[in-house]
Amino acid sequence: MARLPVFDSPLLLGFDQFERMLDRVSKAAADGYPPYNIERIGENGLRITLAVAGFTPDDLSVTVEDNQLVVRGRNGGDDRERVFLHRGIAARQFQRSFILADGIEVRGADLDNGLLHIDLEHIAPERSARTIEIRKATPTGKRATNRTIDVDSES
Repeated sequence: MARLPVFDSPLLLGFDQFERMLDRVSKAAADGYPPYNIERIGENGLRITLAVAGFTPDDLSVTVEDNQLVVRGRNGGDDRERVFLHRGIAARQFQRSFILADGIEVRGADLDNGLLHIDLEHIAPERSARTIEIRKATPTGKRATNRTIDVDSES
């Protein structure tokens, strides 16, 4: 995989995961099934709607795995007993993934008239600041270590 120039900056420490995430997203975007919408609901809400005609709640699973929302569909249908003259409604297996930012939580999922609605909420993190202690270096140039001795009261 070619590295993106923006991630080569020495000021961006620990952003390797974003490069991998962008690679995953570009691969997942190539498959267009099932089609979906993403809409804003309220100030902190989002809704993903997938068109899953022909699937029942038992055929679908929605999971969150490592900040990734994964929707899987496996149609266990009764196609063996049916004879189709034309089949235009896709009922194939699928897996659709969405990368979730930190603070995005899945609130629920509903299946209504062939549309799977997944509600998400952005939880704002508490803002905090902390002070980092600056230790004095030893004459050899190594950092001084703060030593703590645990004393067992029973000995």
